Amino acid sequence: MSSTDAPLDRTAVFEIVRANLADILEIDPATISEGQSFVDDLDADSLALIELVEGLEEDLSERSVGFRIEDEDLVDLKTVRDAVDYVYGRVQGG
Repeated sequence: MSSTDAPLDRTAVFEIVRANLADILEIDPATISEGQSFVDDLDADSLALIELVEGLEEDLSERSVGFRIEDEDLVDLKTVRDAVDYVYGRVQGG
């Protein structure tokens, strides 16, 4: 297993996003793909997205000190892919 110091690859970020989303929406993680829209495909409301952000911040703060998803950036996260790309960019130091 990788240590918490190892950089996350994009696949690992997707797994973290998918696991958090599945837990919040109470659905099978295998049913979540990157192309899905939070609202249109997964029926995620704004509260679910806030929970997702909080879960990601908690999970990723161990790897990326001070990891945060800015409130103003949340409006741009429409699909699972958007969230993965955003988080991946942030944990890579972007």
